[in-house]
Amino acid sequence: MIERRHEEGGLRSRALYSPCGRYRYGLERLWREAPGPLLLWVMLNPARADERRNDPTIERCQRRALAMGFGGMRIANIFAFRAPTPVGLRRAADPVGPENDALLLRWHAEAGMTLAGWGVHGAHWGRGAEIAARLTGEVHVLGLTRDGHPRHPLYVAYSQKPRLWQRGEPGPG
Repeated sequence: MIERRHEEGGLRSRALYSPCGRYRYGLERLWREAPGPLLLWVMLNPARADERRNDPTIERCQRRALAMGFGGMRIANIFAFRAPTPVGLRRAADPVGPENDALLLRWHAEAGMTLAGWGVHGAHWGRGAEIAARLTGEVHVLGLTRDGHPRHPLYVAYSQKPRLWQRGEPGPG
């Protein structure tokens, strides 16, 4: 795994990539010197965010983590293939990546809270259900889609608070 770091304005960032650069396995943002427990977001796949900059999703995740009192956050995904859209993800021959699951599960075990948010595209390859079954202990969501997938944080109001996910529960409607 290739690790790249960046620090600016008190924000320390780290991103973990495959040697070929097609996969981003993890992204970390720390805004306190001793951040304490970290919030882990488990989402669909990495888009454009890296160790230097946020994309709209990571910006929203960071704002929410700050508002919840965490001193840092980590981002892992059910697919590690870097694509700006779900269409690009679907075209990948191996969208998961060889080192993805090990990092995701390790970061989940270390997290102060895990918040799932991969949305409806988690149905691709059955990955959402597979990862949901492998995440032991408590997992939180910001709500569920009609089909029972954890709602993506980009489309959820900041006023919506995380709640414990009873995996297998039906979505609304």
